[in-house]
Amino acid sequence: MALVPVRDRPREKLARVGAEALADLELLALVIGAGTRRRGALGVAQDLLDAAGGVHGLAQVGLEGLYHVAGVGQSRAARVLAAVELGRRTLATGVERPMMRSIHEVARYLAPRYAVFPVERFGVMMLDGKQRLIRTAILSMGSVGSSLAHPRDVFRVAAMASAAGVVVFHNHPTGDPEPSAEDRFVTDRLRQAGEVMGIELIDHIILGHGKYFSFREEARR
Repeated sequence: MALVPVRDRPREKLARVGAEALADLELLALVIGAGTRRRGALGVAQDLLDAAGGVHGLAQVGLEGLYHVAGVGQSRAARVLAAVELGRRTLATGVERPMMRSIHEVARYLAPRYAVFPVERFGVMMLDGKQRLIRTAILSMGSVGSSLAHPRDVFRVAAMASAAGVVVFHNHPTGDPEPSAEDRFVTDRLRQAGEVMGIELIDHIILGHGKYFSFREEARR
């Protein structure tokens, strides 16, 4: 194993030129902290990236998939996922009530936060009468079905937040956002319930890898 000059090791390089200059491999090696007797931190980091299919796959692989990589273990796998989650949370714009002027803006807000997970997560984005974000909430995990995306749960949290409208969303772990028959059934059911409750179902967005599907946009075609 070739030795990396001290000045070019990830920690020293970060101090010298800044975190933005480090490659994904180097940043991940810093999160891992140390390698093994046979494999340095950079080598273990490379094995992790290979197992995940790149840095964007780290969250999707999940804890068990990460700690099965040689030299990682549960502690380092947890450290990696914690770093991924911290990165996700720093994507917040700093604006308390961002405006959601279009479906594209909604999808752009949701995608980096909720698109890449190994299981489906169903959530609701609550908006006020001026299309400003009140908050988002994850309501269930698992395959989205009528029992996991029940109108009662969606509109209960929306009513408690005094929301004028909601965007429901879920991710497809396969990366393909094309809706299933069950997705369409759930959307129709939620739309009908919203009319009864007086809270508009603005859209149902399905998040894939780098793309999304909008029922509202489909209706406009």
